[in-house]
Amino acid sequence: MTATKQRDDRGDTVAAVVRQWRAVHPDLDTGPMEIIGRVNRCAALLQQAEDAPLRRAGLSRAEFDLLGALRRTGHELTPGDVARETFSSGAAVTKRLKQLTERGLVERRTDTRDRRVAHVRLTAAGRDLVDAILPEQLAYETAVLSALDDTDQNDLASLLANLLSRLEGHLESLRT
Repeated sequence: MTATKQRDDRGDTVAAVVRQWRAVHPDLDTGPMEIIGRVNRCAALLQQAEDAPLRRAGLSRAEFDLLGALRRTGHELTPGDVARETFSSGAAVTKRLKQLTERGLVERRTDTRDRRVAHVRLTAAGRDLVDAILPEQLAYETAVLSALDDTDQNDLASLLANLLSRLEGHLESLRT
């Protein structure tokens, strides 16, 4: 069986889209759509599920990522550091920090040498929340991935790591 025929037999929603495009433009290679479309569709479905343990704790994924960055680094970070650690914009980090500060999960302090610089750290309540949610969140993510056996999960992780490292190094050059 050829790779094209094998791809045609997949019954997911992206396969239907690809078949439609092939009918309209049989001369175009839809192979990239099969990968990027599936990555995007998986991401959308995972976002729709909204991480049940986080939702029960009243946190968004982005808020948990911010708290997690502070927990895993183990020290204070500036808002700019948090933005880099969470792949977020400065404005998004500012908004999240405000919300999490109001909830008593993080605290900000002004730098003693430069009052323009803020430092952010977890409060005890923030640390306890992250430590309580993380095992439950990982169990949830394990359940989400349980449709794949260990070998498939390892293969997928390797392929995605390879793609991500290449995109992080070269995607900017494709934009010009």
